[in-house]
Amino acid sequence: MSFALVNGEDCETAGNWTLVRRTLELRAFGINLVDIPPGEQLPEHDETERDQEEVFYVLGGSPTLVVDGEDHAAPAGTFARIDPEHSRTVRNDGGSRATVLIVSAPRSSGYEPMEWA
Repeated sequence: MSFALVNGEDCETAGNWTLVRRTLELRAFGINLVDIPPGEQLPEHDETERDQEEVFYVLGGSPTLVVDGEDHAAPAGTFARIDPEHSRTVRNDGGSRATVLIVSAPRSSGYEPMEWA
């Protein structure tokens, strides 16, 4: 597929996850959207084995990003980048759902940024 345009509501889902990467058939990086209900959290993990950097962008709510056991407030509009070796989870202690966009790619991906960016 050389071009894909899809509304988020039309993406494949798995539970609270919107599987953007799978729906768009991406192979160079991962990107998914997750809704975290109040009182829940993502599975704690690291990305050492896959050598992946992850970027979290909080679209809605006020979840807590937990990195190596340390809590960090992450209200809507927060970006966070995490190296592979750090354990991480996103926990929603609030009263409404939190929506988080997660992007990941191996550090060895060969990405080269444009000069202006």
